[in-house]
Amino acid sequence: MAALPTDRLGFLLSFRGELTGARIRAALGVAGLHPRNAMTLMQLAPGATSQRELAVAMGLDPSQLVAILNELEAAGLAERRRDPADRRRHIVEITPAGTDALERIDEAVREAEKELFGDLTDAEQALLRGLLDRVVVDPAVHECGE
Repeated sequence: MAALPTDRLGFLLSFRGELTGARIRAALGVAGLHPRNAMTLMQLAPGATSQRELAVAMGLDPSQLVAILNELEAAGLAERRRDPADRRRHIVEITPAGTDALERIDEAVREAEKELFGDLTDAEQALLRGLLDRVVVDPAVHECGE
């Protein structure tokens, strides 16, 4: 007899991931952003960084990051400028409007996570995070549609 979808971790994770992703996207609607745009703002929150360092930190192809930064700049949430010390480098920084959007996003995502993970203890959440970190996924092989 064939295994049920819930017996297959891949199917279970995929299904739960789709539902979780939908809930997080709904939460991000408070700022009208896609998850990658919000994640980029989160990466920029601690301070300015080079565009190259940002791409590496996010595990993105530089061309993907350019598209995200174009959207964030058009919305006034981030800005790029040439590095005065090396004109070939771009420095990326969150704007005050980006910081405001990030505060709204953080609150909305915090509420979504309470709904999604509220039945898990702190220890169980930490365990889940650790287990998910160990799932082997190569972003270069599996392009995300976001």
